[in-house]
Amino acid sequence: MPASLMKSVSGIRAVVGESLTPELINAVGSAFAQYCGRGTVVLGRDSRPTGPAIEKGLESALVLSGCDVINIGIVPTPTVQVMVEHLRAAGGIVISASHNPIEWNAFKLIGGAGTFLTASQIEEFFALMERPFTYRAWNELGSVTSETTAADVHIGKVLGPVNAGIIRDKKYRVALDSVNGAGSIITQALLGELGCEVIPINCEMNGIFPRGAEPVPANLGALARAVKESGADIGFAQDPDADRLAIVDETGRPIGEEYTIALVVEHQLSKKAGRVVINLSTTKAVDDIARSHGASLARARVGEINVVEEMMLRGARIGGEGNGGVISPEVHLGRDSLVGIAYVLEMMAVRSKRVSELVADLPSYVMKKGSVRLTGEGIDPSIFTRMKEEFADETLSDIDGLRIEFVRRALFAGGWVHLRPSNTEPIFRIIAEGRDTEQADAIYRHFEKLLA
Repeated sequence: MPASLMKSVSGIRAVVGESLTPELINAVGSAFAQYCGRGTVVLGRDSRPTGPAIEKGLESALVLSGCDVINIGIVPTPTVQVMVEHLRAAGGIVISASHNPIEWNAFKLIGGAGTFLTASQIEEFFALMERPFTYRAWNELGSVTSETTAADVHIGKVLGPVNAGIIRDKKYRVALDSVNGAGSIITQALLGELGCEVIPINCEMNGIFPRGAEPVPANLGALARAVKESGADIGFAQDPDADRLAIVDETGRPIGEEYTIALVVEHQLSKKAGRVVINLSTTKAVDDIARSHGASLARARVGEINVVEEMMLRGARIGGEGNGGVISPEVHLGRDSLVGIAYVLEMMAVRSKRVSELVADLPSYVMKKGSVRLTGEGIDPSIFTRMKEEFADETLSDIDGLRIEFVRRALFAGGWVHLRPSNTEPIFRIIAEGRDTEQADAIYRHFEKLLA
């Protein structure tokens, strides 16, 4: 498989003009039609310039394969998930490479329950892609219709569980950076419903990313300036398909995308007790928050559907991923930046505190993230065997790469590291967290040397 084609539980991602070709589009459409029994498919996309051409090709493949297609246009990934449920469709496809650079595009595959395909389901789908295309006769073709109510349906679902009135009374001023992506319009509409004054930057929905696509602190300089210059109460940043959320506090300081889920877990557990599920790469602050509320916490493999499956198994109250992905079963079982926005604003309003004050009340850790680019045969698997032997007296998890929770080793005690291949890029990720910057750096450097 070429480096510019990634097939995983997160779907299929490829570089347009290299691995993302008309042949791939046809294979995806034909296979998904077979997978969902040639039923109705909801189709949405982000704002990337390559989206319209891919959308037309995918529509054609689905219709020729016998599916009725409901096209909901440029929308966040979670909007497609919500609409699959709302319309009782057989499935959905999102054309979006999420945080990948602009030359990439992708297919995110959604089952009839409105959640992404599980690992076993997507393997079944990949097997269908290898078979010959099976198009329908001229009188058995599907059709294409448009649906314009998707944003309203999604916003209605988000507003359902929050006290919108108390947020409206605060009349918050909010700076919003949607990276010219799919969240640009719908998020402003949600904030309007919540009585907020919006200061939009990078909300043109033209798909030209004016900053790095990931909403990490290094990419949020413009939003930080907008918050300070406008006197905003908070700044929100999304990725191109608006399933991830990062926050800038009222001083213009990015709090780190890990603390999106930390804030939401603290808020939700303060309202109602319940279980928490996060992935292996999420900040330890969430463990501490859950413990303070007497809540059980479980960790799942990285990847939205892996967290969702564990949440369903345990009947979780709240969950998500440390990359800014909030998953709330009381809205829908998918990462959703709009849900995160509504919960954080409600938390501010209920507690009458500024964002910086809310963050100061949370457990404090420092995380360092990086990666090693894969070449040739990739990482030597024997390295993990040696690591397991070296750190046998620590708490280990090998359900997704290797995670080491340090308990006994004095230099690293209280910290952890997670080493794993990416689901979305040809890289090997290193995530380290410590009590302070010095410890996080020490953990990171130790394992970077082993993998380099």
